[in-house]
Amino acid sequence: MSILDRFRLDDRVAIVTGASSGLGVAIAKALAEAGADVVLAARRTDRLADTARLVEAAGRRALCVRADVASPDDCRRVAAAAADLGRVGVLVNNAGIAEAVPASRETPEHFRRIVDTNLMGAYWMAQAAGAVMTGGGSIVNISSILGLVNTGLPQAGYSSSKAGLLGLTRDLAAQWSGRKGIRVNALAPGYFASEMTARQEDGYIDGIVRRIPLPRTGEPEELAAAVVFLASDAAGYVTGATLTVDGGLTIS
Repeated sequence: MSILDRFRLDDRVAIVTGASSGLGVAIAKALAEAGADVVLAARRTDRLADTARLVEAAGRRALCVRADVASPDDCRRVAAAAADLGRVGVLVNNAGIAEAVPASRETPEHFRRIVDTNLMGAYWMAQAAGAVMTGGGSIVNISSILGLVNTGLPQAGYSSSKAGLLGLTRDLAAQWSGRKGIRVNALAPGYFASEMTARQEDGYIDGIVRRIPLPRTGEPEELAAAVVFLASDAAGYVTGATLTVDGGLTIS
């Protein structure tokens, strides 16, 4: 097997949550280009059709499933649909929500909603996918550099959920890597063009970019390439790790 062959995902089914927009679209497209059939899960099914067309344009099968990852039943339904499609080998926990709210005004309902999606949803989806990954596999959790550092916005709920996701990654890797052959890793993206960054106040992203050693925001394909690496046999000896994809922001 050549080095480039190790990045291939042929004969595997990949699940991508939050696949209706932004980084989820780029991730699904990249996995398809690497050879995987892709199950696309999101709450907004009307937008999944566009992602499905990108997967199919790469010559792979796409299956759209409406799901709210905060629901364990929905997660099990997504995993079952993926198992019907073929050998489930990859899960990318990408679904997430973010809102900046000062801690003095954040309600219990708001905090729980963010944690239920970003952290609990990833856990329920990992449980469901792990049950159908009978031949081993790879789980990639999309965390954030806000799970590691602070960048000035009041995001206690979001930051807590993303930090918790890093702990979940380590624990699942310890439990499943040897026993089930499932590697579990996390990515901590910096600032990429997305619906989340588009909602920031004028000038905020410009200020962040001035702190980045590679002075720009990331391209979605750059994060997607890191997902393919962790999902594939190229990362066969990598588990429990967090890879920052942030242009160096966390060291600035």
